[in-house]
Order: sequence, then structure tokens, then C-alpha cells
Amino acid sequence: MQLLSMIACRIFRQPLAFLCIACLLSLSAGLQALAGDEPPAPVAAPAGTPPAAEAPAAASPSAEAPASDKKPDGGFNVEIPQAPNPRNPVPIGYIREVGDQPRPASRVDVEPSDAGISGAKMANDENNAGGQFTGELYSLDVSTATSADKAVEALQKFYDAGHHFMIVDASADTLLKLSDFAKDKDILLFNIRATDVSLRQEDCRANIMHVAPDRFMLADALAQYLVVQKWTNWLLVRGSTPGDLAYADAIKRAAGRFGATIVDDREYKDTSGGRRDDVGTIPPGKQASADAAFAAVPDYQIIIVADEDQLFGPYMPYRGGADPRPVAGTTGLTATTWSPGHEKWGATQANNHFQKDYKRLMLPIDYQAYVAARTIGEAVTRNSGADFATVAAFIHGPELQLAPFKGIKQQYRPWDGQFRQPILIATDKVPVSMSPQRGFPHASEIEMDTLGIDQPESQCKM
Repeated sequence: MQLLSMIACRIFRQPLAFLCIACLLSLSAGLQALAGDEPPAPVAAPAGTPPAAEAPAAASPSAEAPASDKKPDGGFNVEIPQAPNPRNPVPIGYIREVGDQPRPASRVDVEPSDAGISGAKMANDENNAGGQFTGELYSLDVSTATSADKAVEALQKFYDAGHHFMIVDASADTLLKLSDFAKDKDILLFNIRATDVSLRQEDCRANIMHVAPDRFMLADALAQYLVVQKWTNWLLVRGSTPGDLAYADAIKRAAGRFGATIVDDREYKDTSGGRRDDVGTIPPGKQASADAAFAAVPDYQIIIVADEDQLFGPYMPYRGGADPRPVAGTTGLTATTWSPGHEKWGATQANNHFQKDYKRLMLPIDYQAYVAARTIGEAVTRNSGADFATVAAFIHGPELQLAPFKGIKQQYRPWDGQFRQPILIATDKVPVSMSPQRGFPHASEIEMDTLGIDQPESQCKM
């Protein structure tokens, strides 16, 4: 008896076993009820008893109700779920321009082949997690182009196949050609690469949303942090490419805007002839004489490097040529949209999921593609079943609110299509701050607009 009691206790501790027993008991009860509906066997009458009047014949079951409507008493019914309604497809196009790029100083700076694409895929996984309840099915289709003309051909094919939202990883010139093709069509482009200020100013277009920050935003974010730290005397070392010169101009603008001083401006010229041991030596100042003992050495607290292709900046200040100081700008301490070391506001989970799924660290270009795809998902979800014009207007408007791991709701500026976002100030390993920094005046009510060109300064006419 004790053994049976122990067995029963163990069975009832298991929820699945208990459920099975309950089902069997219920089935047994139903069978007993069915058996109880059978008429009892006739009882023999005592001898001498006159026969009773013959009872009227019972109505047949078919006379009472159709056989299909007859339900047995007792037991239970099993409902078979119906197939779900088909989901509305939301295809997203991804156009990536590739070409010859200069070899950076470190192979660590070479982008992986899936850079950006994996960020969009991660966002689409989230879009589809919600889409199974709201009725949308998101997909990502990637096309690689080697020129602006090939990119336009890819856009044509996407549009003909029913794509209306396009993530674009391309240069400014290619982006503008894509915008020209998309004019007066139901196409919205998301720029995740080009940082050219002109795309948000004189060349702004209503059919381009800019997830990538422009150079003015990046320079302002860095300048605010340096000024708050009271590092206000800067040595600027710039390369000679158009991108380097544009970034150097952004640094000069930020210095004047936030109260820093560029004590010297030096151009780096790569004359090493391939001898890597000479790369990265800081060039001498303008006032340096042949006799180094009498060279004028300006006092600076930090070296700002403008080297967007990472050709010489990573070597500074370790190859000498000037006083050793912290390095910032395009290398060292940088202003960026993302860092693998970011751990606040859900960023740890985002970094972990990305690394698990794609076997590498999440880069800024991945984050920017993620934001673009999540923008599409959020807008479509909030306007389920609406036409393209309604969804595009929602993306441009104030109702769109994204929260991609930076602690605040974010949206696009209505006057130039630029994504309002905090900018991380980070080393190659960890973020040390996030701009905008507090206390800097600006015209609008949104603190994010201290970064880049605020509405009163804007030349954009969309």
C-alpha cells in the first residue's frame, strides 16, 4: 500500500502525467454515460400475470434528427485549428556598391563581406516576430553593384518586382542617381553609408532618409565631449583625399562653434614609397625651421586626425614627429553610431544576438542598416494595410518613434530627413561618453539638434 502511495505521488507531481490521467478519466466517464443510455433488458413477468398492453413503438433515431446532427452524450469534442490567414509580403531591397578601396593600415579595418547586410537581417528577424501577429512577412533581397549605372539597374529590377523600400550602401553620387530614378515613384531610399553634408543641404531629396550621420554631426559630437573635458587646444593632422578634407572642415567648424582652438593644421603626405615603417610620422609644423632646436612647437592637448580611409592615422602618435598626446577624430577616440563595447539600454543583448547569429562583432554599418530596416518594420506595423504614401508620410512625421539601444526615442528630422540620434564617443574597445553633451545651446526643443545643422541653418528645400 505504501509503495502504491509513493507511485501515485510521483505521478501527480508530473503535470503531463496528471493531464493524461485526467483525460483518461474523462473518456471513461463518457463511455459509461453512453453505456447508461442503452435500454435495460426486459424482466420476465410472474406466472399468471396477464400480458400488458403492447407499448407503442419508439421513434427511430432518424425520425428524431438527422444522423449528422446527432451528438452522443458525454465525452468531449476536439477542435482542429484552422490554417492562419496568409501574411502580406513586405520585400525590402538592399543595394550595395562595391569598388576598389585603398588598403587600410590594419587588416582589422577591412570590412567583412556581409557588413551592413547582417544588421538588416537581424532587424528583419525582429520585424517578422511582430509580423506574425500583425499579418506582415518581411524579406530582404540584396543586389551588389560595381557602378552607379549598375545600381540604378538593380533599383529598376527591385521596383518592377514590387519593392518600395530600399536600403542603400553607396557613395553620395550613386545615391543621388538612385534618387533621380526614384522621383515620382513609390520608392523610399535609406542612406546608411554616405556622410556628405551636401546630401542633407543643397542636394537634399524627399525620397532619401539618412540613417548615417553626416560629418558635421560626427565632428560636433566629438567636439562637445572634448570641450567638456577642457581639452580645447587641438593639433589637426589631415590627409589629402576629398573625404579627409571634408572631415577636416567639419572639425574646424565644430571648434569654432563650441569654443576650441586649432593651434596648428598639418597635411600628412604619404611619401613612404611602400616602406610601412615610415607611415604615420606626424608632419612638422608650418613654422618649423631647419634647426629643430629652434622649431616653434605650439601647445596642444590632443591630436585630431582626419584620415577616413585609415591609411596613416592608426600609427599616430607612435611613429613620432610631435609631442605625444591622445589621438581622436577618425581614429583613436572617435564619434560613432555603434560600438561592440556598448552595454546600456539593451545593447548588450543586441551585441550578443548579433555575435551568436553572424559569428562576428556588430559594426556601425550593421547598426545603421538595422535602424533602416526597423524603421520600415515599425512604420508598416503602425499603418498595417495602408498604401505606400501613408507609410512614407509616417516615416517623415513625428509619430514614428524608434528606440534602438540608446535610451531615448528617436525619429527623422522633418526638414532634411536626417535621423536624430545620440552619438557614442568611443575607443576601439569601449564607449566613454555619448553626445550631445549637456549645456550647449540650440534653436529647437530637441537636444539632439545640437549635432549637425539645425533647422534655422538648413539650406534644404524639399
